[in-house]
Amino acid sequence: MQDTTKPVPRFRGTSDTIPKKPDSLLRRSDTIPRITDTIPGKDTVINKIDTVNVPVSSDTLDAPVSYKASDSMVLNVPEKKITLYSKGNIKYKDMDLSADSIELDQGTELVTATYRKDTAGNIIGRPVMVQADSKISSDVMKYNFKTQKGLTQGSITQQGEMLVIGEKVKKINETDYYAYRSQFTTCNLDTPHFAFRANKMKMVSQKLAISGPIHPEFEGVPVPIYIPFGFFPLSQGRHSGLLPPQFSQSEQFGLGLEGLGYYKVINEYFDITMRTNLYSYGGYSLFLTPTYRKRYRYNGQMNLSYQSSRVLSSTAKQEFNTTKTYSVNWNHTVDSRARPGTSFSANVNVASTKYNQFILNNPQANFNNTLNSSIAYSKTWGTKYNLTATANHSQNNQLGVINLNLPNLAFTVSTLYPFQPKEFAGTQKWYHKLGIGLNSTLANQVSFYEQDFSLAKILDTMQWGAQHAIPIQLSLPQLGPFQISPGISYQEKWYSQRLTRTWNPGENKLDTSVSKGLYRAGDVSFSVGVNTAMYGMFAGFGKNSPIAAVRHTVRPTVSFSYKPDLGAKHFYDQTIDSFGRKQRFSYFEGSIYGPPSEGVFGGLSFGIDNNIEAKVRSKKDTADGGLKKIRLIDGFGFTSSYNFVADSFKLSPFSLYVRSTLFEKINITAGATLDPYKTDSMGYRTKEYMWKGEKFSLSRVGRITNGNIAISTSFQSQAKDKKAAQQREEAMRQEGMLTPEEQQAQLSFARANPAEFADFNVPWSLSLSYSMNFSRQFKSDFSGWETISYSNVAFNGDFNLTPKWKIGMSGNYDIKTSAIQYYTMYISREMHCWQLSVNVSPVGRNRYFNFTISPKSGILRDLKLNRTRYFYQ
Repeated sequence: MQDTTKPVPRFRGTSDTIPKKPDSLLRRSDTIPRITDTIPGKDTVINKIDTVNVPVSSDTLDAPVSYKASDSMVLNVPEKKITLYSKGNIKYKDMDLSADSIELDQGTELVTATYRKDTAGNIIGRPVMVQADSKISSDVMKYNFKTQKGLTQGSITQQGEMLVIGEKVKKINETDYYAYRSQFTTCNLDTPHFAFRANKMKMVSQKLAISGPIHPEFEGVPVPIYIPFGFFPLSQGRHSGLLPPQFSQSEQFGLGLEGLGYYKVINEYFDITMRTNLYSYGGYSLFLTPTYRKRYRYNGQMNLSYQSSRVLSSTAKQEFNTTKTYSVNWNHTVDSRARPGTSFSANVNVASTKYNQFILNNPQANFNNTLNSSIAYSKTWGTKYNLTATANHSQNNQLGVINLNLPNLAFTVSTLYPFQPKEFAGTQKWYHKLGIGLNSTLANQVSFYEQDFSLAKILDTMQWGAQHAIPIQLSLPQLGPFQISPGISYQEKWYSQRLTRTWNPGENKLDTSVSKGLYRAGDVSFSVGVNTAMYGMFAGFGKNSPIAAVRHTVRPTVSFSYKPDLGAKHFYDQTIDSFGRKQRFSYFEGSIYGPPSEGVFGGLSFGIDNNIEAKVRSKKDTADGGLKKIRLIDGFGFTSSYNFVADSFKLSPFSLYVRSTLFEKINITAGATLDPYKTDSMGYRTKEYMWKGEKFSLSRVGRITNGNIAISTSFQSQAKDKKAAQQREEAMRQEGMLTPEEQQAQLSFARANPAEFADFNVPWSLSLSYSMNFSRQFKSDFSGWETISYSNVAFNGDFNLTPKWKIGMSGNYDIKTSAIQYYTMYISREMHCWQLSVNVSPVGRNRYFNFTISPKSGILRDLKLNRTRYFYQ
């Protein structure tokens, strides 16, 4: 009797010569029980009869088998065997087997795959089997389709980053393997640089590997260190577990155990990292970092840190200096798709003013004296109305001053056009473009010193303010090349306190008194603006010149405005020294929104913006007639104003600026303020122009009172392997998909350990930047003026000493103090599956030396040899 519970076995291929014979008999349901199977070793099976009229043999498979070969295929009909030669391939369900030679036995359902060698002794067609998430390569491979069991010799299987090399590997089901005389490594060479060797090992695909006694070996040389058993996690994703520490040494902190902790996964949305640093002199640090996320909704991270620093004192008064500091960081981001029209974000960075001074191995943090935080919520109704609530924090660690701004509210009404009809009928009228808007803000501010923190101090320094602006604008039709834009603006400010300065002749100083209350100041202005653009081109360079033409664009702007003096009553003159010299002050000096503007303005504001472009002839690029457009100067110009109704100082200072990108490599930005008036011996402005009494010249146009310039550039050589460079860029783009706090954490780790991120594919790179700014400020004791300037040079570069050695450095040099603020350098050694890195910071508050040799694999990152020493000042 035939078993009709399974489909007929058939080989699917390109050269099956056995014709299929149709069954001409009508098969009916049989009620007689199934008799004993004729295959030896099987018991009699009694089954219910299937009514499907398809005959099935006892050696059938439950899925079709497809096979192919590039050379030939031999079919042995009596023995039911098929042999594939050269690039053989068999697919069955999710199993894909490739080899030079494959033999398929239908009777035993056994596949045998082997390789061959060419005349030079090179291996051709080594058997490779891919099934589910596992991949195994062997010298000889035998696999049973029915039981899905297999036996291999000289096998290599990859599980995530791990490679398992076994003399013999037995596969007992889809996920479980047993290995005999195996090696466990992350080195992908045929003879790995290092491995853990075990006599017996069991692997569960993509989960774990467990072995008996295990010992490491390097370059095939065993290390006489045996471990009773081995446990290797192979699964991907997040898993709870201990975080191993690294050892450090500091003359001021003592011996250190850094990074010891535990990582706990609560669920797919929440996890916590706990770490600690312990030092032999009694200091310690605690870190608690919870992270949360919900896809398409929000994600965030919080970092709570506490430092109890016990540092060896440099004086004989006491043995140790003890300092307790803290830090709170919180980052939260909401996906814009979660609630359209509503957004919420948080970036909180609050710490003790001395916290950064005790962070080891991080010069950038040691010299960061400014911390800022912000929390923002925004709600939009349609396209017209918007409400924003923010809370801000800033602190100066050098001065110890902390400023809090909360809550801050802003309500904005987009420009409304009350005279514009909903549906146009005919030509649009000029008054249809008359628009009116509203911008209202409310702020509250608290300032205090860290050592004076108390509720009473907060209430005493708290002040609030509000500002409302109603702009009215009209867009008139363009009049030839000119665009005319009239407008009216009304602004009102509310204040919570008033400052009054009085001269104290007895002590020869200014006294300040504060009056609490509600005060207001209004301001209104009327304006008409005109702007246009002019172009000029010079193309007389000749046919052989590399420059074809130069184009100059000039955009002048002129606006006529009038503003009555509504703020005069909020200003007063006060004596500031024993000579009777007076200074103008405002009652609302130091307020959140600043004092109102004083004086009548009836005049014009003007400015000119320029940019210069060139067309050059390119021998390589033939597009557009072989011409290429480049920018010589992105923009340069000035702005100023002239007040016709003022009794003195009618001409305002000139604001000069220039910006350019030279050769598409050097970025330049510069600006300055030019004052056209003279000064007296004490530095106070007089009413005379700089050129008065002498012939007018550019050298006597005015005095530069403040200015700034920033120049930066970067160069790097071509990548040796462009394909590898593209893969690295793709990996960086994938990292760009991380949350902001994850990106910041990786950036901080890279800055602290630059040698571990050396790119040997780029032989050399160099980045340079220079910045300088100066300003003329009134002295704090009102005795005159002084010029304060800052300038520094920053650099960052690396180069390959050899194809396997790279050296790099970065630093910052303060030109004013003629001192290096910080300097770090590193040396990195490429060791294929391992890396050696040396990081050194010989100058600065925290000098350190770090030596690390570790595997590149992320799963074995903690298996490293580390030596760290700190020299804290």
